[in-house]
Amino acid sequence: MSMGFIWTHTLAAVLAVAIGGVNLASEKGTKRHKALGWVWMAAMAFVTLSSVFICELNKGSFSWIHGLTAWTMFCMVVAIVAIRRGDVRTHAGFMNGTMISALIAGVFAVMPERFLSKVIGG
Repeated sequence: MSMGFIWTHTLAAVLAVAIGGVNLASEKGTKRHKALGWVWMAAMAFVTLSSVFICELNKGSFSWIHGLTAWTMFCMVVAIVAIRRGDVRTHAGFMNGTMISALIAGVFAVMPERFLSKVIGG
């Protein structure tokens, strides 16, 4: 996997977590919340889809962290379906779950021998 691809994935993940944090802290249901939500969803879609191709953890094969990718994708779909049906509580729960998944992935991204660990000198 090229370093440029991993950098793009990493920057999109940082952007998604930042936007998600702003959206979680802001007033819900506003035009701003909805617009940021769609930008966040696009960033997260890129992050999750691109993570499928990053297999350094298991020497070119899928690893347990790809299970987190699948879970995040599932949460995103459920959250969209829920809000389309007017189920704000389920939407909020699955959006929170998606953010938690992103943060967990970030923690594992700085594990020894991982890309970010090497970048920050670990």
